[in-house]
Amino acid sequence: MLAAYAARFDPEDPLTGLEVGDLPSPEPRDGWSTIDVRAASLNHHDLWSLRGVGLRADQLPMILGTDAAGVTADGREVVVHAVIGATGHGVGPTEGRTILSERYPGTLAEQVAVPTWNLVDKPPALTFAEAACVPTAWLTAYRMLFTSAHVAPGDSVLVQGVGGGVASAAIALAAATGLEVFATSRDAAKRGRALALGATAAVEPGARLPHRVDAVIETVGAATWSHSVRSLRPGGTIVVAGATTGDANPAELQRIFFLELSVVGATMGTRSDLEGVLSLMARTGLRPLIDTELPLADAARGMARLASGGQLGKVVLRP
Repeated sequence: MLAAYAARFDPEDPLTGLEVGDLPSPEPRDGWSTIDVRAASLNHHDLWSLRGVGLRADQLPMILGTDAAGVTADGREVVVHAVIGATGHGVGPTEGRTILSERYPGTLAEQVAVPTWNLVDKPPALTFAEAACVPTAWLTAYRMLFTSAHVAPGDSVLVQGVGGGVASAAIALAAATGLEVFATSRDAAKRGRALALGATAAVEPGARLPHRVDAVIETVGAATWSHSVRSLRPGGTIVVAGATTGDANPAELQRIFFLELSVVGATMGTRSDLEGVLSLMARTGLRPLIDTELPLADAARGMARLASGGQLGKVVLRP
C-alpha cells in the first residue's frame, strides 16, 4: 500500500527524512480493525517524528499520521481515535498510552489498523476530509476548553497563536459555545481570520486585552507565556498543549502562586471527548477550517506547507 513514512531522522531539516512509497498492509490482529483511509490530516507531531522525537531508529520505517477518517471492511464510516493503550482495549491493561505513529503505524497510508474500540461513527453531516481534521487538533481544543479549563458560556478565553490547528479549533469552538474570545497573531491576515472564526478581538502577541480572561489556551510556549500569565484573572487557568517556541523561561512562578493561577496540561483527549466534539459539530454546523487538500502521493508538499507555518487550518491528504 502507498504510505508516507519516516525513513530517517534529521533534527535540522526534518523533511529530508520523509519518503512516500509502498509498505506492507496491516496484518490481521485480534481485537483490531483495518480501515480504508479516505482522508488523513497532518499535525506538527509528524514533523517532530521526522526530527526523531518520540521514535527510535530501530522503529523505522514508521508510517506517520495520527488523524484519519475512513471505512471499515463492512462499510461503516468511522473516525479514528488515535490514542492507543490508555484503556487497554486491543493491547492489554499494562501497555502505556501512545499515539498512532509512535508505537503503531500511523494514518498517512491507504490503510491503518487500530483497536476496534478506537473507532467512532463519522457523523453523516461531515465529509471525510472534515472528519479527518478532528482527532488531534479539534479533540485537543475541545478538551482544553471544556474538560481542562471548565469554561462555560459567558466566560472569556485568550487563544495564543492563531494559525495552528489547535488554536483555530479553539477559537471556533469557544465562539460557537458562547464564550468571549480574544486571539493573538503577528500576522494581520491571520488576525482577520480569527475574527471570521468568531473571535471578539484579535491582537498582536503581548498586546493588552480589554480585561483579564478566565482561561488561556496556550500552544506557543516561550514567546507568549508571559502574556498568558499576565492576561489571566486571579484564580484563572492556563491550559498547555504545546510549546512550539520552546519552554517558558522564566516561568513567572511568583505571579502564579500569588494570584492562585492553575496551569494544566492537556494531550489529545478521550474517546468520549471525540464523540462529544463530533456531535457538537454535527448539531451546530461548525466545521474545521481546511487550508489545503492534496493526494497522499504529494505528502512532501503538504508537510512543507505545515513546516512553513503559512497554513491557516488543516492540511489534508487523500489516499
